[in-house]
Amino acid sequence: MAVNLPSPNPSELHSIRGLRIGVTEAGIRKANRKDLTVVLIDEGASVSGVFTQNRFCAAPVQICREHIASPSGIRAMLINTGNANAGTGEDGRARALRTCTALAGKLNLAPNQVLPFSTGVIMETLPVDRIEAGLDGALADAREDNWLRAAEGIMTTDTIAKAFGAQVMIGDTRVSITGISKGAGMIRPNMATMLGFLATDACISQALMHQLATELADGSFNRFTVDGDTSTNDSFVVIATNKAAHAPIESLDSPEGQALKLAMLEVARKLAQAIVRDGEGATKFIAIKVEGGKTKAECRQVAYAIAHSPLVKTAFFASDPNLGRILAAVGYAGIDDLDQSGIDLYLDEVHVAMKGGRNPLYREEDGQRVMKQSEITVCVVLGRGDAYDTIWTCDLSHDYVTINADYRS
Repeated sequence: MAVNLPSPNPSELHSIRGLRIGVTEAGIRKANRKDLTVVLIDEGASVSGVFTQNRFCAAPVQICREHIASPSGIRAMLINTGNANAGTGEDGRARALRTCTALAGKLNLAPNQVLPFSTGVIMETLPVDRIEAGLDGALADAREDNWLRAAEGIMTTDTIAKAFGAQVMIGDTRVSITGISKGAGMIRPNMATMLGFLATDACISQALMHQLATELADGSFNRFTVDGDTSTNDSFVVIATNKAAHAPIESLDSPEGQALKLAMLEVARKLAQAIVRDGEGATKFIAIKVEGGKTKAECRQVAYAIAHSPLVKTAFFASDPNLGRILAAVGYAGIDDLDQSGIDLYLDEVHVAMKGGRNPLYREEDGQRVMKQSEITVCVVLGRGDAYDTIWTCDLSHDYVTINADYRS
C-alpha cells in the first residue's frame, strides 16, 4: 500500500486546451486492463523531454530523442504498458517506428511527429498488431478531461494512479498545469521504470523547452530513488500548448517564467514523490537532507549513498534505529577528504550523532520513536561548506522481493 498517497482528485486535474487524451484496452500483456494511451497535441505546441541515461536504452527512447530533435513539431504521443520494448535490438526499433507510422497515418501526420513510449517487461517482442488494432478505440476515447484514465492507463506495478494539477496567474491570465507519472520499482531516474508527462496551456517558445524540461527534471524526478536501478525506459516530457491568452514567455528568468516554472515544479515534485510513496513494497517515505557540503553535487552523492544502502533501507523497514548504517554510508559515499569529526546526524528533531560520534544526550527510544513513523527526515550535516540538497526514498520490505520475484508471472 502506498505511503500516505491518496487517489488523484479529478477536480484538480485541469483540462489543457490544445491537448486531448484517449485510453483503451489493447490486451498488450493482460486482458481487461487499460494499456494503450494516445495524446493528441494541436499544431503550434512546444514540446521537449529528458530521457534515461542508461546506455542500454529502449527502442522508444532512441526514437523519441530523434523525433524531438526534428523540426517537424510533435503532434502526438503513443504510450503502451505491459511491454518495455527494451533489449529488443533492431527488431524492437522497427516495431516502435511501425507504431508511430500507424498512428501518424490515422492523424495525417508524419511519423516523426509522434513520440512512442513503452513500459513493462524487458526483452519481450512488442505486439505491434495489438497496438495497431487498439488505436481506433483510443482515438475514439480522446478528450481534454481524460487525465485520470491516462494515469491509470500507464500503470504497471503501481498500486495507485499518480496525477496532479495546478493553476497559476501569468499576468492577467489563469494558466493550467496537469501531469501524470508512473513508476514503483526499477527506479533511480538519472537524466525511473518511470514515465512522466507534464502539460500546460501556457505560451512558451520552443527554444526554452529543453531548458524547462531539464530544470523541472533536476528539481523533481532526478532527486529520488526507490531501489537504485536506472531503467531502460525513463522518460519525462513537457508540453506547452501555447493556447493561453498571455504574451509568450521568452525567458525562464523573467517574472512570468519564474512563476510558471515554480508552479510546474510543484506538480513535478508531487509526481516524483508519489512514485517514492508507491515504491514496490514501501512502508515509509524518507527525505534525506544533506547540509554543510562543498557543493550540491557532493550533498546528493552522500544522500544517494544512504538511500541506496540495503542495510539502511531494511533498518527503516524494521523501525530499527541501527543508525551506524547511515554513518557508514556517508563514509563510503566517495568524498576522499571527508572529516568524520565534523559530521552530525539527525532523525527528524532527534540529534543522533555529534562531531562524528554518538550524541551523549541521544536515547535509543527517541530514535525508535522516529523510525516507527511512516514519514521520516534524515539530516546529515557534513561541516565542510554551505551547500545543501535533498532527495527522497523509501524503505525496502519483504514485499519488494516478492513483487519483483513474481513480476513476469
